[in-house]
Amino acid sequence: MFMLLQQNSIASTICMFALIFIIFYFFMIRPQIQKQKIEKKFQEELKIGNYIVTNSGIHGKIIELKNDFCILETIIGKIKLEKNTVSKELTQLRYGEKNINIL
Repeated sequence: MFMLLQQNSIASTICMFALIFIIFYFFMIRPQIQKQKIEKKFQEELKIGNYIVTNSGIHGKIIELKNDFCILETIIGKIKLEKNTVSKELTQLRYGEKNINIL
């Protein structure tokens, strides 16, 4: 009797951990993966002339694009940045959904 009761508690514990993992996956892990895919797509679709904001808050206009980096023109001069430092969220907050070219 005790052995059967012990096996039942182990099975229920395993089911509870599986349920917790499923909840974490759908509410935390999956949305983060989708957000990363959208961010990556945005970084790949950057064009010369776009105004952007980096993760560190640097504002500027893209004047040159290479494979993994871009040259950004700011008020103080030109800066070479990795593409993965460009933030989709910050750019859309500052320049809107369409990222309109000014000039």
